[in-house]
Parts: sequence; C-alpha cells; structure tokens
Amino acid sequence: MKLFGDLIHGASVLLLLPVVVDAALYNRTIQTPQGKVKGLAAFNESNAPSYMSNWKDISVWRGIPYAASTGGQNRWKPPQKAPSWNGTLMASSFGLSCPSEQAGEGYSEDCLTVNIWSPASSANANLPVLIYSYAAGGQSDQTTYDGAGMASKDVVFVSYNYRSGPLAWLTLPELAKESGINVTGNYGLLDQIEVTKWVHENIASFGGDPNSIVVGGQSFGSGAAYHIVNSPLAKGLIKGAIAESGIKDPYDPDLWGFGSDYRNMSWALNFSEVFAESLNATSVADLRELDLDTLLTGTGTSTFVGFDPVLNYHSIPNKYIVSLEEGAANDVPILVGNNKDEDGIDLSTTYNVSEYESTIKSTYGPYASELLALHPASNTTEATNAYNSIILAGICTSTWSFANRWSKTSAKPIYYYLWSYAPPGDDGATHGSEVVYALGNLYAQTANYTSVDYEIADKMSSYWANFVKTRDPNKGGSYTSKNGTLPQWGANVPSQNVTFDLGTSWKKIPIASVEEKNIMLEYFKYATPNPF
Repeated sequence: MKLFGDLIHGASVLLLLPVVVDAALYNRTIQTPQGKVKGLAAFNESNAPSYMSNWKDISVWRGIPYAASTGGQNRWKPPQKAPSWNGTLMASSFGLSCPSEQAGEGYSEDCLTVNIWSPASSANANLPVLIYSYAAGGQSDQTTYDGAGMASKDVVFVSYNYRSGPLAWLTLPELAKESGINVTGNYGLLDQIEVTKWVHENIASFGGDPNSIVVGGQSFGSGAAYHIVNSPLAKGLIKGAIAESGIKDPYDPDLWGFGSDYRNMSWALNFSEVFAESLNATSVADLRELDLDTLLTGTGTSTFVGFDPVLNYHSIPNKYIVSLEEGAANDVPILVGNNKDEDGIDLSTTYNVSEYESTIKSTYGPYASELLALHPASNTTEATNAYNSIILAGICTSTWSFANRWSKTSAKPIYYYLWSYAPPGDDGATHGSEVVYALGNLYAQTANYTSVDYEIADKMSSYWANFVKTRDPNKGGSYTSKNGTLPQWGANVPSQNVTFDLGTSWKKIPIASVEEKNIMLEYFKYATPNPF
C-alpha cells in the first residue's frame, strides 16, 4: 500500500510541473535592439474570418520604430538609428504616417515605423517573409495593406512607413557635400533599404526567416521593390521581388511618371532649387529650421509630383537599361504584371472617331497609321474600344519587353501576369484593384464581395504566398481550397508572346498581336532614343 501511495504522490507532483507548449507570439515579450515589444492577437471570436482556420495563431505588432525621427537636423539624412526605450513597448497602434498628399492630419516626421503579422507559435518557426511597400500617397495603416491574409498562409508579412515628397527626394548640392560621399537625394529609398536591413536583422524573433525575404509593392511601391533589386546597398538581403503595376521597358516613354521611374540629376537639382526658392530658403539649414506645415507649402508639394527618386549613382546605381544589360545587384526571381484597365485607360472617357484618330496620331506619330489600320473604328463605341486596346497593347508589350531584357542577363525565372477582374464597384480591372486580392485581405474591406471574390482572392493570395515561400507561384502548398488545384502559371519565355491572365481565365493569353507588339517596340525607341 505504501508503494501505491508513493506512486500516487509522485503522479501528483508530475501533474503540478509546468507544461511548456507553443503559443501565439503575441503572448510573449520580444527583445529588439532598441527594447522589448509586445503585440496582440490579430483577431478575436467576433471578427475572425470564417474561412481562416488558423486565425487564433496570428499575432500583429504595429508601430515599432525602425529608425529615428526624420525631423529637425535629421531632415534629408539617411535614416538614423532608432532610440532605445525603457520597459516594454505595447505595439498595438500604427505609428503616425509620413507626410504625403493623402496623409490627412495624422502625420509626423517621426514616422519610420514597421508593422508585422506573423502566424508563428515559436521564434524558431523560420517562416518566409514579405516586405510590402505602399503606393504613392499611401500609408501603412490602410486596410489595403492588412497583413493577416498573408499570415494565414504561413507568411510573415511586414508593412512600414517611408518618406515621400520633398522630405524623401529633395536633391541639392549642399546635401551632397554634407553627405561626405558626394551623394544627394533618395532619402525615401534609403528608408526602404533600411527597413529591409531591419527586417533581416530582427525578423527571426517574430518567427521569420531572415534568409527568405521577398520585397513587394504596387505602383510606387512596385518601384520601391525594383529599386531594392537594383541597389548595391541592399545586396544579399532579398531572395525575390513582387512588382505590381510598376516595371516597364526602359525605352517606354510612359515610364516617366510611373511607379518605378526616376529623374536625372540635373532635372532633380533644378526642381529642388525651385522648391527652396519658393520658401525663401538660401541653405539647407534654412530649410531645416522651417516648421513642417510651412515646408509643405513649397512649390511642388501640392501634389508631390516632381519629387521622385533620382539617378544618383549610389542608391540607384545605373540607368535601368544598364542594370538590365549588366545584371542587377540582386539577381532574384521576379513576379511582375499589370492591370487590364490602368495606365492611361480611363473607362469613363469615350472617343468619337475623329477624337480617337487625332489622339492616336498625336501620341504615336509615324506609327499611328499602322495602329489605326489594325484598329479601325466607324462609331464611338468602336473608337473607344480601339483606343483602349492600343493603350493595353503598349502596357503589355512594355512589361513583356522588360521581362525579356531581364532574362538575357539572369537565369532566375520571371513570372508575368495581367489582372483582368473588375471588383464590385469598379468599372474594370483598374489601377490597384488587385492588391486586396493578392494580399488576401477582403475581410478588412467594405465592398460587397461575393463567393466569387473570395475564391479569386484565395487563388491570387496563394500565388503570392507560394512565390514568397519558394519563388515559384505554383509551389508552396498555400492553396487548400476544395475547388480544385491552382492553374499552372509558367515562367516567362522570351520566345512566347504571352502573359498569364489572373482573375478571369487563369491561363496564358497573348500580350498583344505580333504586329502590335512590334509596332510598340519600334515606337518606344522612337519616343525615347536615350532610355531611362
């Protein structure tokens, strides 16, 4: 009996011992170089999407500083080290946005913060990572960039704020002298590179794999991804890039003013000097003394148009054509594409036959007659459709040509798509309409989505998550729907005149007719004899 009693007593002791089990990371305090942080659950019982089986595992950290304030003497300097803090930072709220034309009232120069969504239950999860850059005028707290959809597919998702407008791209000789390396401009790009370094150094603590980072973004954010691919300052930090609506052939005249463009140094210097003169500033010190609201009244700040990345042969090391011909600093797989109804296509505008013909002639010059012969029109409906078809042929040809140029110096695959689905409330597959589908966050939006939308989002976000995991949109196990398997999306083959339709047919389709493509390629070289 005594032996039996001892066994019972021993069992009781064992039952009282703590049992170590994995749990969502929001329950833990995480150490960063600047201090401790703690996040929170991304969902609760009342707001969790019914189709997201692992919602209880998803943690989110918002507003973690990755660099110091960019105000005062830090204006127009590379991002400086973030200050340390005492205690534990409760990372429950997004940081203030960087000033932009759409930032509203909640902005500050102390804005360089990062947000993380992770499904990891252990800091040793070693999950792949997607760093996503918002479009021009955007901010990381927009629901468009909610990262729990990617996290639900076992990807650690990172969004962040970066400088824009004059605070990001001011280019002045005095700043070049001050730098010590004769470099000026691209402070916003330096933010984008700095957050990539921060993620590389810290993401393991949040369950991410620092050796499996993909950068992505849409429009201007697509340009950020491409600049990181090309920049020697980010060499070795990334394993892939996703560029939604942003990368074009270097000869394409429509590259100027698009998401991935840049300015030459003389243009940027002149534009920046006009800005300084408009504020009666004769030195950088004068500009740094101005309060933020006054600074944002300078010439060029009403729309932020004109303040853009600059070819400074440092953070942007070469013209695009040179980087394509000689090879980028980061030779990585790329997923790139366009939307069917963007980049000059205005679905609310109609053209009569005369307007259509005169517009094509004024735009395409000696190549207009060939395009008009391929797209004849005898009434307003035909003229409008013909105009949009010509614009679309140029869009598709441009990105297809970029992909072919890339493939000549890289053995890494490039996946090329055309988004063709018109979401509820949209007239077409407009600029930016694919983002919430690609990131799988329809649950965070207000549109009246149907089951069709959710299925499209499941496929789209599975391609994106697979690419982050394996650099191949077809492999990675992200699509677990009962509606079949993901349609096979082949990598770009230069000899093929095709792209991959996302949202409608889910298959390869022609980018344009062979005749249209050849005309567009000739037109590009005519319009831009000295390419970007």
